[in-house]
Amino acid sequence: MYITLFKSKLHRATVTEANLNYVGSITIDEDLLEQADILPGEKVQVVDVNNGQRFETYTILGERGTGIICVNGAAARLVHPGDQVIIIAYAMIDRKEALDFKPRVLILDDDNHVTALKDHEVHGQSH
Repeated sequence: MYITLFKSKLHRATVTEANLNYVGSITIDEDLLEQADILPGEKVQVVDVNNGQRFETYTILGERGTGIICVNGAAARLVHPGDQVIIIAYAMIDRKEALDFKPRVLILDDDNHVTALKDHEVHGQSH
């Protein structure tokens, strides 16, 4: 049996751009994608901490080292530059494998620099 677990998360990324006229997706700095183990084209869920909006899209490579987090297409109406978002990727994992699986959680600052890398979350801790 397979179950769905979160495998990667960019915690409190700051939206740098919202581009309504692009076809769709979310552009993410290539360094952040690599560190989070998220592939270009991978499905992600985006949760806006500022307004509660939640949506799914796919990732595209952003310029390495820029900290870009750009929501494109129709979803650009759901966020504003400066909003903090949580970007989550999920994986289907065999239940036995899931017992030992460790996700990659990147804690970001306001400039989308990684301040911490975690492999679990603890209730009651904000970071």
